[in-house]
Amino acid sequence: MIVLATAIDHSTLLIVAGFLAGVLGGLVGIGGGILAVPALVYAAGLGQREAIATSLAAIVPMSIAGTYRQHRYGNVNVREGLGLGMLGILGAFVGATLADVLPDRVLRIGFGLLMLVIAAQLVQGVRRGRRTTTADPAG
Repeated sequence: MIVLATAIDHSTLLIVAGFLAGVLGGLVGIGGGILAVPALVYAAGLGQREAIATSLAAIVPMSIAGTYRQHRYGNVNVREGLGLGMLGILGAFVGATLADVLPDRVLRIGFGLLMLVIAAQLVQGVRRGRRTTTADPAG
């Protein structure tokens, strides 16, 4: 993200990151925070805490739009989603409280570690998929 931030205009980076965050949120359900937080830190100059909070605000309309489209396709399990959401509200209060008291540096390191864990899980999933397809010649 640092390289991108120096290669293109900051507002262009925010526009691209916002759009891609929406695409990823609708496509794979991640909400786009993985893109939005670094873009807000490097392109908008926000602190880690402010970038996290701003990303959370941006997720609301993206989630509504994505949920609307997925519901029209018949893919939303409302009961499970509401249950997860109710527990998520409690978790969000706890997380926001922690984010308010932790130093910015700790938040940045924690966010970076989270991205590394997600990347490792993605690589592991690809490797598992490759083993499965190569182990079964029938397909």
